[in-house]
Amino acid sequence: MSKPVPPKHPVHMETRDTSGEKLVSPSATRNCQVIGAQLNEVLPPRAHVLEIASGTGQHGAHMCALRPDINWQMSDYDETSRRSQQAYVQDFLSQMPPPLSLDMTQEDWAEGMSLVDAVYCANMIHIAPWEAALGLAKGLKHILKKDGVFCLYGPFLLDGDSAVSNLQFNQSLKSRNPAWGVRNLQAVKHIFADVGLDHCTVIEMPRDNFLLVFRFNH
Repeated sequence: MSKPVPPKHPVHMETRDTSGEKLVSPSATRNCQVIGAQLNEVLPPRAHVLEIASGTGQHGAHMCALRPDINWQMSDYDETSRRSQQAYVQDFLSQMPPPLSLDMTQEDWAEGMSLVDAVYCANMIHIAPWEAALGLAKGLKHILKKDGVFCLYGPFLLDGDSAVSNLQFNQSLKSRNPAWGVRNLQAVKHIFADVGLDHCTVIEMPRDNFLLVFRFNH
């Protein structure tokens, strides 16, 4: 009997709770504050932010509560996730428009979109095909302002010095789908450098995660 084919893009890798129409992610609950503290330092005043693969919507809600001056656009290819995001939007109607349906593997995903001051993406590229990371990079070239900032959060493999937990996670992901996997940090930096985002700050985060902060060199 053949094995079931995994979805093209898994929605998440955890058990989620619900609060009304809102989905609640244990990992997002755990890391919202530490990520938010870092984002607060790099987001300019009155920033228009696009979040890619927003999941439950908790990160956007946390940031809007932390920064009443920003506008936060959530997005996801998954309809269930967007419904949850819309529930969080109701708490921040002056800061959050309705979530967008975006798929990073579609080459034209950024077509017709307005320029933004910042783009944020968390825990997406390791549970999606590499084409999603490539598509994200290509889209950023068109929608991120030249003085903008791109923030990418998640686990990464380091040449010769990877955390054991990330090596084990990588094996687990590849056993589910060979197209998934914890990505090599240098390879990730390279694809964004190819579109001009060649200034990267690497910030170590709890639980062997990293926050990469990219900017265009001027």
